[in-house]
Amino acid sequence: MLIIGLMSGTSVDGIDAALVEIEGEPGSFRWELRSFLCTPWPPELRDAILALLRKGASSLDRLTVLNVRLGEAFGDAARAVAALAGIALETVDAIASHGQTVWHQPHPLMVGGGTATGTLQLGEPTVIAARTGCLVVADFRAADMALGGQGAPLAPFADYALFAHPTETRAVQNLGGIGNVTLLPAGRPPEGVLAFDTGPGNMVLDELTRRLTRGRSRFDAEGQIAARGSVHAELLREYLAHAYFDRPPPKSTGREEFGAVFAAGFLKAAKRVGLSPADTLATATALTAESIARAYRDFLLPRGPISTVILGGGGVHNLTLVRMLEARLAPARLTTHAAFGLPDDAKEAVAFGLLAYETLHGRPANLPSATGASDRAILGKIVLPPQGGKFALRLDKAGPFAL
Repeated sequence: MLIIGLMSGTSVDGIDAALVEIEGEPGSFRWELRSFLCTPWPPELRDAILALLRKGASSLDRLTVLNVRLGEAFGDAARAVAALAGIALETVDAIASHGQTVWHQPHPLMVGGGTATGTLQLGEPTVIAARTGCLVVADFRAADMALGGQGAPLAPFADYALFAHPTETRAVQNLGGIGNVTLLPAGRPPEGVLAFDTGPGNMVLDELTRRLTRGRSRFDAEGQIAARGSVHAELLREYLAHAYFDRPPPKSTGREEFGAVFAAGFLKAAKRVGLSPADTLATATALTAESIARAYRDFLLPRGPISTVILGGGGVHNLTLVRMLEARLAPARLTTHAAFGLPDDAKEAVAFGLLAYETLHGRPANLPSATGASDRAILGKIVLPPQGGKFALRLDKAGPFAL
């Protein structure tokens, strides 16, 4: 199958679009990345997303319309990545869209006389299907949460398919807006995978940089500002006491815990102790690195030594953060997705393409050991294009979906 994977992460930098060719089945996947493109969000649209993410800064009419606007943007990204590869959309078998997460509630919340968990991703899949003429698989997290899981992380299925090794224990560490890790024990089946969100990745760093530079910079390029500063040990210790870091897996998090409110509090505390902008970012960078290292110490290393840590996501480009991780995760060898032929920013878009591939073959792709779900689940909702076209979906007597 030719599948386009679409992803916009918690950093809200832009839409990652990956055109990937996939064949085979679990245990024997073969894949080739045909093209990859990251399209930055137009400033006005990004501002609208961020405004929605700020508590109390949204309304139902704006949320409803923004869902459609994001669907149009995801559709445009799919068309662009196909054009980059010289592939006609008519030959694409499916588009996998994770959408843009605007709220993730993995813990029960009292509402309407009862409690429930939930998650909300924007980017209307019917609009994507209408703009591209392709079948779309979207809303991947809901099926796992319906079985009591946290709906995250979902990338571990792809991490296992792409990076598992018969004799080497590896950890795949994503450095997106939120940090998350997948432990791949040597020679173990997917059921042996452990994965969870480690805490903040780039999200706090990006928000602090924006505030400290008064909007002139959206992120600390290559960690250059942090490199000029010194880590304030007492402030770092204070913030490492956050309850999330001690919470055992399965666990997931997002802007609800480590977003703008958290960054504003961190900046206020940094000013209280007289830190310069460079010292503030150095300490926040150390918070990301140390929270990852503690997650390994407390939850991964008790299961055995880790030979290799494979880094991916935008944080790979933050050289200060990578240096800190090298020091804290030694003696493990650090490498990147690029060493495996996968661009460091492309893994999650490829991962959702792989999840859609499994959906269309009627196979479950969540890992209860990572999400806490009570059972395996077929993920996603399938949306056909307006006229159906070549996508005649049927339920075979034997069970699996077929195109």
